[in-house]
Amino acid sequence: MYRRMWWSLVAAVLLTAAVVAPARAAATLTEVSGFGSNPGALRMYSYLPSALPAGRPLVVALHGCTQSASDYYGHSGWPKYADLYQAALVLPEQTSVNNALSCFNWFNAGDIARGGGEALSIKQMVDYAVAHYGSDPSKVFVTGLSAGGAMTAVMLATYPDVFAGGGVVAGLPYNCGTVCQYQAQSKTPAQWGGLVRAAYPGYAGPWPRVAIWYGASDTTVVPANATELRDQWTNVLGVSPTPSNSDSLPGGTTRESYAGVVQLYRVQGIAHGTPVDPGGAESQCGTAGTYYLDSICSSYYLAQFWGLTGTTTPPTTTPPTTTPPTTPPASQPCFTASNYAHTVAGRAHQSGGYTYANGSNQAMGLWNVAVTHTLRRTADNYYVLADGGC
Repeated sequence: MYRRMWWSLVAAVLLTAAVVAPARAAATLTEVSGFGSNPGALRMYSYLPSALPAGRPLVVALHGCTQSASDYYGHSGWPKYADLYQAALVLPEQTSVNNALSCFNWFNAGDIARGGGEALSIKQMVDYAVAHYGSDPSKVFVTGLSAGGAMTAVMLATYPDVFAGGGVVAGLPYNCGTVCQYQAQSKTPAQWGGLVRAAYPGYAGPWPRVAIWYGASDTTVVPANATELRDQWTNVLGVSPTPSNSDSLPGGTTRESYAGVVQLYRVQGIAHGTPVDPGGAESQCGTAGTYYLDSICSSYYLAQFWGLTGTTTPPTTTPPTTTPPTTPPASQPCFTASNYAHTVAGRAHQSGGYTYANGSNQAMGLWNVAVTHTLRRTADNYYVLADGGC
């Protein structure tokens, strides 16, 4: 009898130790409690590669509506890159008590302001990881899908002093509310950027680098959010909203780069979800499923953009689309017209109700007579935006 009692006591002690120990010992997804005051009432999960040394990067990954931390962990491909590039993962989780669809509340004023709500809960998870996992506070990154993408924009705006970079996947601009989900907005880049600057008044930078991912056939979140996010963050970072470079990647993906600090990825042929590419190559990741769409591994390119892989130039065998197919004409004529007129004249084309310049595929906004742009012809059937002057 006493022997059984002794073993029961030993088991209880071991169980208690397992509960209170930081989530560092095992390479598996582990729930963490006691990470802070948690005003947003979120749950925290983490994944740490075995024998992860101190001073490594930290990636915060936010799931979408109807999803969970384990769902995003199992499909997005981030555990592979945590192991490969030696980074800690933190996966916040929403609860149905906070939101019936388990969406992060990107539209609630109390949850998207610095110093409170869900935004502060996520920031406290970062603080916990830095303190308990030895994560490098200068290499903290955040990404997420849909509502998690919108919450990614929240974290970048409210805590730019915490995050070095972000990746918004099928998300929304900061502080746009639910209206942005369904229709394009008419704000200027300065107005979009002003919403971010108002989130942390007086902050002088540096601002995080931002990558934006969108499926060209997304019907859940209107694709106009891609260009609006681009306008918001190029304005905040003080760079031109005209791409400095554009190239083609696998999966029918076009990548636009803006001075190396903002990137916009448009994936043709997919709808609403996280782009994944199951396979064993370094640039392949994830598992296809609901809202995980087999096309290209967005997690890999995010890791590369942030510098986790040791380089910020993803390899590609496709020639950059910015290389003109022929020698530019000497005059480089310009044309100012509505998006509709540009398409009728053969200078642009429309897809899904949006207009793109021929050749460069630069986004021009809605396909109608109300939106006007100036295009400069740089080669035969090759046009670039020249709204700043020709």
